[in-house]
Amino acid sequence: MALSGGVDSTVLLHALAALAPGLVLDLCVGHVNHGLRGRESDADEAAARAAAEGLGLAFASERVEPESLRRGRPSGRRPTLQEAARTLRYRAFRRMASALGATRIATAHQADDQAETVLLRLLRGTGPDGLAGIPEQSADGRIVRPLLRVSRREIVEFARERGLRWREDPSNRSSRYARSRLRQRWLPGLAREFNPQLLRAIANLAEAQRGDSEWIEALVEEEAERRVAPGPSDRAGGVSIARAGWDELPRPLRRRLLRRVWVAAGGGRDVSRVHLERMERFVSAGRPGTAIELPGGFRLIASRATVELRPPC
Repeated sequence: MALSGGVDSTVLLHALAALAPGLVLDLCVGHVNHGLRGRESDADEAAARAAAEGLGLAFASERVEPESLRRGRPSGRRPTLQEAARTLRYRAFRRMASALGATRIATAHQADDQAETVLLRLLRGTGPDGLAGIPEQSADGRIVRPLLRVSRREIVEFARERGLRWREDPSNRSSRYARSRLRQRWLPGLAREFNPQLLRAIANLAEAQRGDSEWIEALVEEEAERRVAPGPSDRAGGVSIARAGWDELPRPLRRRLLRRVWVAAGGGRDVSRVHLERMERFVSAGRPGTAIELPGGFRLIASRATVELRPPC
């Protein structure tokens, strides 16, 4: 399991350790040191190691450098520090799991995390998939999140009742981050003034939307197999989309297909509703030999039978 040393992962550690004999779990622990808080980050790692060893569990740790993913990239394609840390963290956990022989990686995301994620996406502008929130497991089933229906209040109560000790990350309370402001200023008021069962309501919404999205993605996959192929150009990464029957497809399916193609080509950070609408119109009506420019240096080029998405040089 993934152990940061905070209260959520500390409770998950002790819960899984207690359940392991009955469930025949061979539990081991991994920790990622992002190095963002200097000695405090090292102290987090030491505490995680001590917690694992105190329960007689195998422990592995890895240090990552989030700035390595940001350095040298233009601002439009540079991940935030938190995005970079998350990307490297999951990569590290997967490496440690393989080294330890673990088939699953349990993380301590809980109901408050789910609510914060869904509301932040809604406030910033999101499509239906964004409302699906944090999935209970990754697409490959390797990452699992058993606390996703458990509130932070319940987790803290569990920890205090059992006298558990954990580390506090001051950045979780910093008003510098939108998630922290949402957690401290808005979520308590929404629950108090509008719906005491807010966390459950958002969890139910995310679960329902996730089910719908999985069903729709199966349709997108079928259409992609029929319509999408490697591009005819010599440029690596080009993708062609067949135009025949394009206007007969439902509009949501057309946009999801275009999103999939663009993300797969490496344009994930640049995909927006406006650009998808423009692409959709071009596949329908673009004259052979014409092209449109897209963010990130991508181009969409029309021929009589196809359009080709070409990545930047």
